[in-house]
Amino acid sequence: MLERTIRIKRRLSTFQMIALGFAGVILLGALLLTLPISAADRRITPFDESLFTATSAVCVTGLVVQDTGSYWSGFGQTVILALIQIGGLGVVTVAASFALLSGRKISLMQRSAMQDAISAPKVGGIVRLTRFILRGTFLIEALGAAAMLPVFCRDYGWRGVWLAVFHSVSAFCNAGFDILGSGNHQYPSLTGYAQNAAVNITIMLLIVIGGVGFLTWDDICGHRLHFRRYRMQSKVILTTTLLLIVLPAIYFFFADFAALPSDERLLAALFQSVTPRTAGFNTVDLTAMTGASQAIMIGLMLIGGSPGSTAGGMKTTTLAVLLANASASFHRQDSARLFGRRIDNEAVRNAATLLTLYLTLFLGGAVLISVLEGLPLASCLYETASAVGTVGLTLGITPQLHIPSRLVLIALMYLGRVGGLTLIYAALSGEKKSAAKLPQERITVG
Repeated sequence: MLERTIRIKRRLSTFQMIALGFAGVILLGALLLTLPISAADRRITPFDESLFTATSAVCVTGLVVQDTGSYWSGFGQTVILALIQIGGLGVVTVAASFALLSGRKISLMQRSAMQDAISAPKVGGIVRLTRFILRGTFLIEALGAAAMLPVFCRDYGWRGVWLAVFHSVSAFCNAGFDILGSGNHQYPSLTGYAQNAAVNITIMLLIVIGGVGFLTWDDICGHRLHFRRYRMQSKVILTTTLLLIVLPAIYFFFADFAALPSDERLLAALFQSVTPRTAGFNTVDLTAMTGASQAIMIGLMLIGGSPGSTAGGMKTTTLAVLLANASASFHRQDSARLFGRRIDNEAVRNAATLLTLYLTLFLGGAVLISVLEGLPLASCLYETASAVGTVGLTLGITPQLHIPSRLVLIALMYLGRVGGLTLIYAALSGEKKSAAKLPQERITVG
């Protein structure tokens, strides 16, 4: 599969292959979900609903127009889980895994494609890193399923095995899909387990481990607790991730969930701090949270996870680079700095580009849906942040949206998962760069 894909390299860049690969998997998944065997009542699912679900699964988002647990059959849920796994690992990584399993030799061109797919700093060691990613992924997902198995088997019998596996993969891939809905109790997410520490802690750990990125795992496994030996990027990711979990959790603890006992309140605050980046599970009624808390969650959804991870969003490193650049401007320094290292100007430009792109998609999509549906802009902003950040949290309006608004969310989910810069590079990869420079002139900003 990988070799066949790479043969097109002469005509397609790596970024174009990644974009088209995701689109192809989404289309295949949508066609499978349209089949009667995919629905619990054996009906033919409308293509727009299948396309929305497949896009949400491959883009590891979690927004749905049909309750996953009650609407889809076992076959349909298996298709969704496969799409989630492919989307979490990445199309090129999955294709590379088949080549590795078959014992084929990986060419330099294939290694270059794999490097771009997982945001590796260099081609050297890329095959070893890919093997590490695959082994680590399945090991962590298996451990997560084993940790939740006693709880789900206690409540659902043998079906609890499938529930444990499904939710472990969904959490690690930051997808946010759940299959706990049934009958009149639909779209429950994990609200039924808000008081269960085992399920909450396991899901949170899976989300964080999947969201920090594969290269960060490599640093942690290679250098253990010797933090100083980590790559600068790993230091930035771990520090930023910790702050983005702790600070919002403290605010949520004091601003929300006052009716809960202190231990359950702490658990709810932590979970709602972790899940917006970018998992999509929830253990409480999100509509009951304060407006300020919902605004904070929108910010967390837009930031997302880290580069080379199963998560989407602008990424934690983008936020760190922007803040470092702002600090450098405040101190009149010539360049941004993090952990005693100078940040390349290209990274700063890319971070500013990503911020502009995500804000444009987030605001533009919300305004468009608000106009099409006649809904309050605040609710639409929450949904579009969830879509472009590939989160899956919702205030409950997504299932009621009409087809044009669903298409807007489909586009946002795709753009959010493939990555803004990937699509820009894919669109402009054929254009030649000019060596000539235009005359320079100063402009005042601020």
